[in-house]
Amino acid sequence: MTDDKERLDRAIIAMRVARELPPGATVNLGIGIPTLVSMFVADDSIVFYHSESGVLNCGPLAEDGNEDIDLINAGGQFLEPVPGMAYFSSVDAFAMIRGGHVDVTILGAHQVSATGDLANWMLPDRGVGNIGGAMDLAAGAEKVIVAMEHNDRNGNPKVVQECSFPLTGKGCVSLVVTDVAVMEPTPDGMALREVAPGWSADEVQSVTGARLIIPDSVAEYEV
Repeated sequence: MTDDKERLDRAIIAMRVARELPPGATVNLGIGIPTLVSMFVADDSIVFYHSESGVLNCGPLAEDGNEDIDLINAGGQFLEPVPGMAYFSSVDAFAMIRGGHVDVTILGAHQVSATGDLANWMLPDRGVGNIGGAMDLAAGAEKVIVAMEHNDRNGNPKVVQECSFPLTGKGCVSLVVTDVAVMEPTPDGMALREVAPGWSADEVQSVTGARLIIPDSVAEYEV
């Protein structure tokens, strides 16, 4: 049984994702867990954050009392200013995405398939959704990383064999980081790369909808 097993905090997921950002990369952060990633990038690693709201080279989330109404990310959160940052129109921000100038985007998801299909803009049961910039990012970014909780609030798996929700993009996801595992979509299926402390590969499989490709040795989640 895995119901009582400890799952990693959202901040730990963000810490693990931060390790995937190469120095000098232009990075777009989606809403939710992805917005936390900027708080955990090493001080000696320069990353240029991009937002659909029309900002490039902004800092991490602003501390209380340091908010600037003109400096927000796509989720409406306040950001820290940094030297050399630039403001421009949302039209130009989307042109950067569509022109292939975003190296990495980190997005949340409702579902990710075994081969990297992404569904993150609509929950059919609720009948509501907002595509936002996710479709552009899924198609235009060089690398798409999904940062999310492994299961939804009802315990349903979000890593599935095939997506049943409306797709944002096909075969676009490069890596999935959740509160129990790190996984890599491949043409042959979802490969398990790391497990959370205290979790076995079989336990991760039991809460996953996709059939996992499990190597002989699986590393423990490191941050």
